[in-house]
Parts: sequence; C-alpha cells; structure tokens
Amino acid sequence: MEIIDHNIQPREEWRTGVTTRMRFSALIGATQLTIFEQWCDPGLGAPVHCHPVEEVLTVINGNAEIWAEGGEGAIVTSGQSVVVRPGQRHKFRNCGLDQLHMQFTLASPIFEATFEDGTVLRRWVADQGKK
Repeated sequence: MEIIDHNIQPREEWRTGVTTRMRFSALIGATQLTIFEQWCDPGLGAPVHCHPVEEVLTVINGNAEIWAEGGEGAIVTSGQSVVVRPGQRHKFRNCGLDQLHMQFTLASPIFEATFEDGTVLRRWVADQGKK
C-alpha cells in the first residue's frame, strides 16, 4: 500500500487567480487516471476545452457555473459532481464571492486538453522529455 501525502504536494499557478495541485498521475505511478485540485478566485476558472477521456468535475467548496456542450449551464455547489464525456467541450468558472475549490478526475494517467484555438496541453507525463 502506498500512502500519498497531499499536504506536501506543491501548488502551481496555471493562470492568474487559478492554482492547481496534482494529486495522482503518471508522474507518481498512475496507470489509469489523473486526479488534481484547483482553487479559483471569483469570476475565474477554465476556458472552453475538451479531453479525449471521461472527466468528473467535483465541487469541494464554493459555487461553480459549469457548461458542457449539448446542454445548458448549471450552478454546481459543494458536494456535487458533473460527468463530462470524452471529446465533449466544457468550461467552468467560479460564480461565487469566495474562492472555489474543485477536484477533477480524468480517465487517463496524464492530463491532456484541447482548447478552442487548437492548442493541446499535456501535463503530468511520466517521462517529461516526451511531452
């Protein structure tokens, strides 16, 4: 059994007002999934993007406005999750007054996202030389 101490895992700023902490990925031995957290200041979140695999977005604290292609947007609150299908475009933002804390689970050991401008971002790859 392996114990991972998330309290010592570093946070990094992905975008202004959005910090991220990788919990579990290929970087530390995952073979099937990636789990990470984000903290977003009011009004901030992630732009429209998609992943090649299923994703679960879970609100830990705060209120998130989440939109997924093929449906209307919804306000998602603490203790609620949204499942996003592979290839489904989606976005979210903090629609509350306090910091939003979310957890994300991807059905892949690396994070890969494609944004509307065609940019592909790959993170937490086991061999960082093969990004």
